[in-house]
Amino acid sequence: MRSLSRVLLAAITLAGLAVGCGNDVKEPQISNATVRNGSELKFRDALQECQTVSLDQIAEVVGGNSASQSFYGAICRFTVGGQVGSVEVTFNWFESGSLEGERTALEKLGYDFSDVSVQSWKAVQAQPPNDPDSCGVTARAPDAGVVGWWVQYRPGSAHPDPCTTAIDLLKLTLNVAR
Repeated sequence: MRSLSRVLLAAITLAGLAVGCGNDVKEPQISNATVRNGSELKFRDALQECQTVSLDQIAEVVGGNSASQSFYGAICRFTVGGQVGSVEVTFNWFESGSLEGERTALEKLGYDFSDVSVQSWKAVQAQPPNDPDSCGVTARAPDAGVVGWWVQYRPGSAHPDPCTTAIDLLKLTLNVAR
């Protein structure tokens, strides 16, 4: 009787495995996303945050010849090379962030910051103390949270104003969302 129970148990287990392993699992497809904030706002490829602004656009705005991406996620890192030397650029999109939260963090870090407007969007511009080669600008995201750009030129190099560069990158990001 024990051997019959074992055989039946083995047969049931194998049948279960065959049925379970035979199902096709379809990967989710990334498609255009619709975000709602009062009115409907379409943001093309919302799951592709790091590609909101192209590598060519980033290189052009920063003053370089080429850009490469080194990290994907809520924080996207880029290195731009060219006449201005190597420039570190960071894009962030925090879906649950707020400008008030950004201000609080900047205050704790001891950064210099001020409220600015970028294409009619409320934003915060920040620079680390005694670092004229770096600047970041963060604005309320079109749907929820905040988006921002940080630009860090090499100290002592001849380069454009990092705050203007960060604002120009933010303008490109906000233009995609319109």
